[in-house]
Amino acid sequence: MRTEQSAPPAQLDAAQIAQANAGVGAVRTALDEAALAAWLSAHVAGFAGPLRVAQFNGGQSNPTYRLETPAARYVLRRKPPGTVLKGAHDVLREARVQQALAGSDVPVARILGVCDDDAVIGSAFYVMDMVDGRVFWDASFAEVAKDERAAYFDEMNRVIAALHGVDHVAVGLGDYGKPGNYFARQIGRWTRQYLEDELAGRDPDMDALVAWLPTAIPDDDTTTLIHGDFRCDNMIFHPTQPRVLAVLDWELSTLGHPLADFAYHAMMYRMPGDIVAGLGGADPQPLGLPSEADYIARYCARTGRAGIANWDFYVAFQFFRLAAIFHGIKGRVLRGTAANAQAAQRAEAFPRLARLGREAMEACA
Repeated sequence: MRTEQSAPPAQLDAAQIAQANAGVGAVRTALDEAALAAWLSAHVAGFAGPLRVAQFNGGQSNPTYRLETPAARYVLRRKPPGTVLKGAHDVLREARVQQALAGSDVPVARILGVCDDDAVIGSAFYVMDMVDGRVFWDASFAEVAKDERAAYFDEMNRVIAALHGVDHVAVGLGDYGKPGNYFARQIGRWTRQYLEDELAGRDPDMDALVAWLPTAIPDDDTTTLIHGDFRCDNMIFHPTQPRVLAVLDWELSTLGHPLADFAYHAMMYRMPGDIVAGLGGADPQPLGLPSEADYIARYCARTGRAGIANWDFYVAFQFFRLAAIFHGIKGRVLRGTAANAQAAQRAEAFPRLARLGREAMEACA
């Protein structure tokens, strides 16, 4: 099963990104394999060793492993060992949302066992089915025949619409986040982080977004379950069909505004492909893909909306949010505290994201 990835490095094409993140290798974050095997025997139905463990090459945030026995394969996601920021790397939260969505129209991997005892392997973890299929790192779906690509886009559209249609209270997620006031809270949070990191510096496009966004929040306080990182490379597709078998990387999921979540997903139309999976503003029609307007219309039809007023506000907000994250990475690079080897490349992408956000802001005028 392809697992959670952080944003791919800038200045790599889709093929290089896929190569860098594909497959498994030696275990880099050690765990007690004997203790794990004993726990699996006691808590996962049908488990029978011997156990072989490998670690996925991708997945910067939460170490992720492939577990193999003579009869089965599993995936284990764990919280990184040691001290982590409060609220970060909450793999138990990931497991909870996937368990709640089991049997819904949102495809997720089946959770087989959850362990909150750090003593077993050094941190909390969960085990799920290994889902075999395809992961697309290129948002143009270049690996698929041109006349089939629109069907893959429509399937992504279907799944995110289904997610936003889930009754989060009915599935036991009524307390999964703070309902209401989503944009004001998010804009305030990321503005504070941006302004407080003086070493990373200021950017005129980002300053313009900081000033404008609080004044432009639409009068719509809808709350649904949101994914937070809904991209083509966070899904496993059927090996031959335009069908999503599992949505991955639920680390940023919460209760929030569905149009924020959809705008993050639809940013692929404007996002440079060397930052995260995106079309970089390319004309989608020659690629066999729906236009941004048509994609929005399909989502609206599925969710019962007549349309989306102030669409560019939502896009501007998401570019601002991502720019703020990359600005924080820039600060850590300058302080020498960035652990990820790709951090410097992401820091360099910050002003490009801020500029894209300002362009969306100006389109609202």
